[in-house]
Amino acid sequence: MSYLVRVVLPDRPGSLGALATALGGVQADIISLDVVEHRADGVAIDDILVDLPAGRMADALVSAAQAVPGVRVQFVRRYVGAGDLHRDLDAVEAMTARPLRAAEILTELAPGVFRADWAVVVEGDTENSVVVHASASAPDCVGLRLPWLPLAAAQRLPEVSSWAPSSWRDAAFAAAPIGRPSRALLLARSGGPEFLNSEVARLRHLAGLAETIQLAAASAAPTS
Repeated sequence: MSYLVRVVLPDRPGSLGALATALGGVQADIISLDVVEHRADGVAIDDILVDLPAGRMADALVSAAQAVPGVRVQFVRRYVGAGDLHRDLDAVEAMTARPLRAAEILTELAPGVFRADWAVVVEGDTENSVVVHASASAPDCVGLRLPWLPLAAAQRLPEVSSWAPSSWRDAAFAAAPIGRPSRALLLARSGGPEFLNSEVARLRHLAGLAETIQLAAASAAPTS
């Protein structure tokens, strides 16, 4: 069973090693580790993806991690996409390799890049919207009214009760304009954790790159 664990820990040498040792003590196999944010108050926020053997519970991860001085577990949840992880650079390279499909490629890869569950590109306004691209695991988004469209800037999406189906109410959402305010890349984490400012900034950057790469390729394409 794979779990995504978000931890807050002292931003100093040795902290990460001590945490890895503690997790190893409960037979957790670390698949990946991402430093999500460095904060001015001397702490870092890391996302750690681990596998636990059969019979081990997530509580063991929490107890082991928080036994390390200064470490606090902010969130832990099951994660089903452990075999499909990507980094920001992977997404950029994939978009560059197929530039005319850059927005679609980013939509497919964004869940792995951000340790999320699904992503869609939606276009429209407050009353009417359509799905332009969707990742493989995206739910049916037909008929949604999205009060946050058009979107002026990348952001977390609060107040999901005003627009999201009831089955999405426990999810964390972030979105970024992609090309124009009426089109946005929507990213979802079922059960959280919330997207941090640094993640929203990365989402904004990648969405902007997707549009730039796609427009440049379209401009360079020969006309008949």
